[in-house]
Amino acid sequence: MDRSGAVAALRAALLAFAERHLPEVEPWCVALSGGPDSLALTAVAAQLRPTTALIVDHGLQTGSAQVAGRARSQAIELGCVDAQVIPVTVGGQGVRGGPEAAARTARYGALERARDQRPVLLGHTLDDQAETVLLGLGRGSGPRSLAGMRPHDPPWCRPLLGVRRAATRAACAELALTPWLDPHNSDKRFTRVRLRLQVLPLLEDVLGGGVAEALARSATALRENTELIDALA
Repeated sequence: MDRSGAVAALRAALLAFAERHLPEVEPWCVALSGGPDSLALTAVAAQLRPTTALIVDHGLQTGSAQVAGRARSQAIELGCVDAQVIPVTVGGQGVRGGPEAAARTARYGALERARDQRPVLLGHTLDDQAETVLLGLGRGSGPRSLAGMRPHDPPWCRPLLGVRRAATRAACAELALTPWLDPHNSDKRFTRVRLRLQVLPLLEDVLGGGVAEALARSATALRENTELIDALA
C-alpha cells in the first residue's frame, strides 16, 4: 500500500485514533457506502486490523443493489476479511428531518444489528463536522448539538474528523480506486447539500478561508466544555 501523501495522512489519523480509543488489537467494522470517504477509510483500515465492511443498501436509487455489490467487491479486494450488504427499508412519512433523517435512522439501525459487538468506523470528515455545526447554528441548537459529532461515541468511531474531504479523494486517486459518487450529494433539494455547495463556499470567500476548520475547532471546544461540566456534575 502506498505510504505517501493522502494515504499516509489517513493512516496516521486512524492509527492515532486507535491508539487512543481502541488500543486492543481486535477486529472492527467499517461502514462502506462506496463513496470516497468510506472507501479510503476501508482501504486503510483493512491494512491495520481484521476489518468487516458493512454496506447498507437504502434502496432509494435505481441500481442501488449494483452499487452495493460493487462496494462489496472493492472491500474484498482491499483485504477486508468479510463484506456484507445489508438491504434496508427507509421510511419517511412523518419522520422529523425528512428523508435524510429517515435514511440515517435506517442506516444506523442496520449497522447496529450487523456489527456483532465490534466498533464501527465511520468516514465522517472535518467537512462533515463543519456542516453539522453550521446546521445547528442555523436551527438555534444548544451547545450539545453545536458540539457536533463525537470522534468516539461507542460503538461509533470517527477517526477522520480532523481530515479534509479532499484528502479522502486524493487517497482514492493514489490507490487507483474508483469511488461511487452519490448523486444525492449534489442534489440541492437536500439542506446539507446546499450548505456544502452554496453556503460554506460563500462563507469561505467572504471571511477569507479557514471557515470549515474554525467550525470544527468550535465544535471541539464546546464538546470539551460540555464534557467537563458533565464530569463536575
